[in-house]
Amino acid sequence: MEHALPRAATPGAPGHPAETLCPRVPVQPTAEDRAHGAPPAPRTPLRRTSVRGQVLDGLRAALVAGDLTPGEVYSAPGLAERFGVSATPVREAMQQLAVEGAVEVVPNRGFRVIERDARELAELAEVRALIEVPVMLRLAHSVPADRWTALRPLAEETVAAAETGDRARYADSDRAFHSAVLGLGGNRQLTTVAADLHRRAQWPLVTGPLSRRRTDLVADAAQHLALLEALAGRDLPAVQTLVREHFAGAR
Repeated sequence: MEHALPRAATPGAPGHPAETLCPRVPVQPTAEDRAHGAPPAPRTPLRRTSVRGQVLDGLRAALVAGDLTPGEVYSAPGLAERFGVSATPVREAMQQLAVEGAVEVVPNRGFRVIERDARELAELAEVRALIEVPVMLRLAHSVPADRWTALRPLAEETVAAAETGDRARYADSDRAFHSAVLGLGGNRQLTTVAADLHRRAQWPLVTGPLSRRRTDLVADAAQHLALLEALAGRDLPAVQTLVREHFAGAR
């Protein structure tokens, strides 16, 4: 199902959202996309401030939701038409996604979404576990129980997001929870590296369903609550088991 960006409200109008912008945009390729033209589509202008950042957020959400098809080539002008902006911020956002490993540049054509397989996902899970398991075990020794309790609203948000079946929303809340947990260690370099790996692990595979079932997301989110309980209770075996299973099940 495609989700379009809402039209920006007129500043000063009743109910005008000062900062709200839905990050979803329909980006299923058309014949004209494949010919590298700009397909006709309703323009949905974005606010002019931080346009590149808004486009980047929208493209990231589209990747997670499966609206950007692995192996498909997308032109900056074609995507720009759908965002209602010039091709420049779209091209800049796609260049950032290329740095992150989500897409690759196709000279004179556009950007191809990387085709990933189960092996890459397993490798990411292994690396994440190598980084995060030791950190969480250390934090379980040193962080007071009330600090873990304070993170419960973030864990509950992942549950609420999972119950909607919205993969993009769940991905955002999932990263927020893990970043908050690791952030208690005070190592910003580690949280940055872990967040990058986490984002890569959320992109859909080229084979199989593009998005997980709602029940899978709900089960994944429930592990966040269990993890907080294990951390607060300093149950180290449970912490290690939960984190490894959580990463291994993140499909």
